[in-house]
Amino acid sequence: MSAGHHHKHSHANHSHHDRPGAHGHMPTNFSRAFALGITLNILYIIVEVVYGLISGSMALLADAGHNLSDVMGLAVAWAGAELTKRPPSKRFTYGLGGSSILAALLNGLFLLVACGAIAWEAIERFGAPRPISSVTVIIVASLGIVINFGTAMLFVRGQKEDINIRGAFLHMMADAAVSAGVVAGGILIYFTGMNWIDPLISLLIVALIFWSTWGLLSEAVRMSLAGVPRNIDLEEVMAYLASLPGVKAVHDLHIWPMSTSETAMTAHLVVPAGHPGKGFLAAVQKEMKSRFAIHHVTIQIELEDEEADLCHTDCGGENSNNI
Repeated sequence: MSAGHHHKHSHANHSHHDRPGAHGHMPTNFSRAFALGITLNILYIIVEVVYGLISGSMALLADAGHNLSDVMGLAVAWAGAELTKRPPSKRFTYGLGGSSILAALLNGLFLLVACGAIAWEAIERFGAPRPISSVTVIIVASLGIVINFGTAMLFVRGQKEDINIRGAFLHMMADAAVSAGVVAGGILIYFTGMNWIDPLISLLIVALIFWSTWGLLSEAVRMSLAGVPRNIDLEEVMAYLASLPGVKAVHDLHIWPMSTSETAMTAHLVVPAGHPGKGFLAAVQKEMKSRFAIHHVTIQIELEDEEADLCHTDCGGENSNNI
């Protein structure tokens, strides 16, 4: 930076290296939750496949396939969660927090693939319904309700703050609902003898999975494209910055997710009187974290006569606020 410039670029007393775990903020008990959830679901998949073949139930086999995709999803979410704990490096100066976004994206894609496979097999079964051992289906699916709901509860605390954990939670809750549907189908088949109910339940399972997955997938795509997280209103952030003492204009405001649980922001503040003084940047950072859940704040202070030279045509665009 040349001596002729008087604007100041600051990270508001924040360092990329100042906190353990970089961007994860994930308690160690989530690692145990992932390990336990994966183990229980692998054991349950084996049970479902064995008794699905024995009973001739497409719904059980479909649920086993769905649970297999969930095990893969849990493994990916776990890997993403662990990678976010890696500290920043010279090559990855933000750390590997973005891996949790990729994990959430892959989770959504896994579920869509599972939907297609289950739907295809269920449609084929409509043409040739097979005899079903409904009692076996009811018992095995009831076990699935217990396992999947119990696994979902392992992630309930973190699912509101972290989309990656929310993906794991939704996977398990969807599985519990799917198992409940299979139980209902088994009961109907037991009392009516209508075996076509089994593939019908499979299609209802697909609809439920797709509905629960779409929100997760769309949010993961938004994050992967560095979109403003849905819980943050850019206009509110702009208005707050513009209201700060001495600030005449705000431009080049950018907000993006660094991981599924942390957000970064950069902004240029035009302050004609010069830097507002000691404590200003720290106060802004504290307010950004408490009010908007923005964790990493970078602010550049500019003098009024530098604004046109620095932002050029950007100052008249959507991401600017001239007072």
